[in-house]
Amino acid sequence: MNKAITANKLTKKFGNFIATNAITFDVDKGEVFGFLGANGAGKTTAIKMLTGLSRPTSGEATVAGLDIYRHAEQIKQQIGYMSQKFSLYEDMTVSENIEFYGGIYGLKRSEIRERGGKSLDQLSMTNVRNHKVNSLPLGWKQKLAFAVATLHKPGIVFLDEPTGGVDPITRRQFWEMIYQAAEEGITVFVTTHYMDEAEYCNRISIMVEGLMVACDSPAALKSLHNASSIEEVFIKIARNKE
Repeated sequence: MNKAITANKLTKKFGNFIATNAITFDVDKGEVFGFLGANGAGKTTAIKMLTGLSRPTSGEATVAGLDIYRHAEQIKQQIGYMSQKFSLYEDMTVSENIEFYGGIYGLKRSEIRERGGKSLDQLSMTNVRNHKVNSLPLGWKQKLAFAVATLHKPGIVFLDEPTGGVDPITRRQFWEMIYQAAEEGITVFVTTHYMDEAEYCNRISIMVEGLMVACDSPAALKSLHNASSIEEVFIKIARNKE
């Protein structure tokens, strides 16, 4: 099976409100898959269903070959997850966060030391390893959170709007980390409302008001809609929905 994720008519309702409306798609192993849409389009709801944090109202999905209904706990062991809001402990040091999450992921002490040290070297953060996380700039925090989410070398990592609020240079550095993870064989599922970030993905989907209205490579979507950018594609699609 070459699919890291499959979803078939995946739906989540909150009373009469349909947050995600029968979305169907798949993600190849090792792919960088962008999940685009404006705030409130249903991106976070979809990611919570796929990561076992929220039970769907209907539909089917598998993550790492595991059924999201029957194997939610096993899925959590196979993935990394970085939430929309900063997900590390602010009152703990950088090293303490690495040790804590490494332990949760079931890594041995020697593995935590080796992988944690390597990550800090790559991030040029070795000199702040004993600093509390709340003392770090936002961009550093986000990069550290990504490093921790991939510390256990998961098959799939889910990133929920990881670059929100950071400056353009840090955003680019963050995407370099994503590319490196993909080169190491990790499937990256990333949600964003920054349309320019779509250009960095192998394929993207576009969500509008709970519906998946497009899914293809950035080049194919721009060609299909006679657009020069994904932002232009999104605007044209959104207008057609009105």
